[in-house]
Amino acid sequence: MNYVFGIDLGGTTVKLGLFTVEGQLLDKWEIPTRPENGGENIMPDIAAAIKNKLAEKNIDPADVKGAGIGVPGAVLHDRIVKPCVNLNGWGGDVAAMLEKECSFPVKAANDANVAALGEMWLGGGKGYDNVVFVTLGTGVGGGIVVDGKLVAGVHGSGGEIGHIKVNPHEKETCGCGKKGCLEQYASATGIVREANRVLGESTKPSMLRKCESVTAKDVFDCAKAGDELAGEIVAFFGATLGRALSIVSCVCDPEVFVIGGGVSAAGQIILDSVKDAFVLNAFPAAEETRFELAKLGNDAGICGAARMMIE
Repeated sequence: MNYVFGIDLGGTTVKLGLFTVEGQLLDKWEIPTRPENGGENIMPDIAAAIKNKLAEKNIDPADVKGAGIGVPGAVLHDRIVKPCVNLNGWGGDVAAMLEKECSFPVKAANDANVAALGEMWLGGGKGYDNVVFVTLGTGVGGGIVVDGKLVAGVHGSGGEIGHIKVNPHEKETCGCGKKGCLEQYASATGIVREANRVLGESTKPSMLRKCESVTAKDVFDCAKAGDELAGEIVAFFGATLGRALSIVSCVCDPEVFVIGGGVSAAGQIILDSVKDAFVLNAFPAAEETRFELAKLGNDAGICGAARMMIE
């Protein structure tokens, strides 16, 4: 039997998974991320965790096809990680670092891109070869898979859906340093910002006014309960995201958009609001593009990282 490892490197923990090449998850576990001293311990810690698992499972390293790793930053040529801000500038030829410690090939990719590959392989995009994954959390991330392969781009910025400019008149600055990015409207933070703006400008009654501190979940819950003002905020969210995804569809024409991240827990209301706006704005040939919710949750990263090593 042949095996692959999937690694999802985060700011506080490293998630690891041992898979068969057929996609069966045999084991998953976590170790702490130690970013101090320029991250000098990150790769040795990961290598030790892999070696310990091989010994525990009595697996010959010769039966391992490789290890994939998703990282919170831009990656070039499946190997070179640009300095990661939330890992104290850690980066470099990550593949070479791990290959030096282990005896099998290694590939690296951006964590959102890797999650896209995971959802295509075993999640909401299973059965499709052309998938765009959108993750809605504190920010907006994404990943593009075309013919079963990740599209990272020359500069490692392929799939940065959250930084499509959707409002050229925005005055506030996005975390990327630009203004008017999708992330400023479709993220949990953006939804709350819009809710506070609407609540301040409108005199309409709303259940949201009873919330001590409005959250994105509050907005969707109130909209589901029939709150008119919350419904308007959700409609604005859906219109903004749906219009942005119609632009993406003109570039890569996916079979399915898979929507994940914490905000996606709101469920069908997300898909409905986004799909309506997408159809309104999309090129006619793309109007039937499917929309699905992500299914893998926190396992998307390790699944996609493992999938990188399977041709």
